Amino acid sequence: MIAICPNPYRDSGCELSLKIDALLKGEGYETCLCPIFADEGDEILPRHLSYRKLEEVAGACSLIIVVGGDGTILSAARQIHEYTVPLLGINLGTKGFMTILEPENYACVLQAARGEYTLSKRMKLDVSLLRGGELICRDKALNDVVLHGYGDCIQITARCNGNRITSFSGDGVILSTPTGSTGYSMSAGGPIVEPNAENIIISPICAHMIGSRSFVLGPESVITIEMEKLHTRRAYLAVDGNNLLDLVSGDTVVVKRSESCTWMADLGLRNFYELAFEKLR
Repeated sequence: MIAICPNPYRDSGCELSLKIDALLKGEGYETCLCPIFADEGDEILPRHLSYRKLEEVAGACSLIIVVGGDGTILSAARQIHEYTVPLLGINLGTKGFMTILEPENYACVLQAARGEYTLSKRMKLDVSLLRGGELICRDKALNDVVLHGYGDCIQITARCNGNRITSFSGDGVILSTPTGSTGYSMSAGGPIVEPNAENIIISPICAHMIGSRSFVLGPESVITIEMEKLHTRRAYLAVDGNNLLDLVSGDTVVVKRSESCTWMADLGLRNFYELAFEKLR
């Protein structure tokens, strides 16, 4: 089975997704529509269609085609954390670093359906929030982990394997994977890293520190971010832009490479350097 995952806020009326669906069915493939950011019955979705939930069918899928932008792919990836099904993105977003096809090339999905692609392995991060030594929550990030003040300047200390890297006051800090290096991390002054690499990138956000720089760390590093005294200030934790959790003074966020990963289908149409040049010029 091949899952087609439209973002109905990008793919109006699921028009492109239905073209892909018809193309694949015409070649004898079994398909299902699994909307992202919408559920069956939502007004944004055409009512005459039937839909499935991605997390319920992912285990039976050989390929997941995501029709939207990078945020749509991140949402789809979060729904299939325990599966190793490759994702293929068709860009209806703005930058679309994680997508490899543009709408006019949608027929290339047939190549992917036939298995004519290479797999691109993307590392993920395990994230743990500790409060007073107690585990509050766990999550996984394909893109980034962000600690940020609610408009307030916050004090942060970052450590790698127990050794202090930096301490600063600022808007916050980003811990990024190579996949996420072209997102918020880059906007904060972080480096661009090949998506197949395995590194953890730490980028301060608007640090009140002349020597503020990003750090690119090895895959075996265990990073701890300690929240200093917030007093009346407020801060939050976000993982891939989701699940905002309020932080309190003394909270520690532990980040390390995850044993699980996300697989992307690469059709070889453009290499990473061509894509970066095209999207960033």
